Amino acid sequence: MSKSPVPTPHLEAKVGDIAETVLLPGDPLRAKFIAETFLEDVVQYNTVRGMYGYTGYYNGKRISVQGSGMGMPSMGIYSYELIHFYGVKNLIRIGSAGAISDKLDLHDVVIAMSASTDSNYVSQFNLPGTYAPTASFELLEKAVNAGRELNIETTVGNIVSSDVFYGDNGLEGLKSWQKMGALCVEMEAAALYMNAARAGVNALCIVTISDCPLKGTETTSAERQTAFTNMMKIALSLA
Repeated sequence: MSKSPVPTPHLEAKVGDIAETVLLPGDPLRAKFIAETFLEDVVQYNTVRGMYGYTGYYNGKRISVQGSGMGMPSMGIYSYELIHFYGVKNLIRIGSAGAISDKLDLHDVVIAMSASTDSNYVSQFNLPGTYAPTASFELLEKAVNAGRELNIETTVGNIVSSDVFYGDNGLEGLKSWQKMGALCVEMEAAALYMNAARAGVNALCIVTISDCPLKGTETTSAERQTAFTNMMKIALSLA
């Protein structure tokens, strides 16, 4: 793909408007909440398609937060443009996930060391084998240490990035992943990890458990926007 001038079709920011470290909540209203709650001297740089983007300061460090939408195609677009057109070096997804492991409960924080997937996203890279999307160890180590310093319990391991929210396999599919030790399921991390690896930059996914399908429990949509502050604090500390 040839280099596109900025603004892009999806981001109206100018070069320099976006910090080298960007938090990527799927929900743009979560991006707005983070900017208004945690950042100082905030400037909104994006409203295109309702995917709000902001740059501000957290404890004196410049950081951006950008809504990335749902699913790997959407994450693929925003992460690609941030990396290749705006020079972003550290991309941290902060999202919600459904528990697979029976050891997890609502509001638990999971740090994704790797992201298994049922997606065909990797086919574009024409690899002669099966690729394992993996987090940046630099960001992973910092996030685990930040959780300890903030007295926030985290669980680290493999998660699943699925292309399907309502699948025919239903709970049986989750049970199959559970047999392999997968912690939870979401829809974006694998694409983020692949794009970052291809570009040689850092990526990490931190999620909060919003529902436990195998237990039949879930949080509200309002809680998913504003109550998952522990993962936000960990991610912000990485700036």
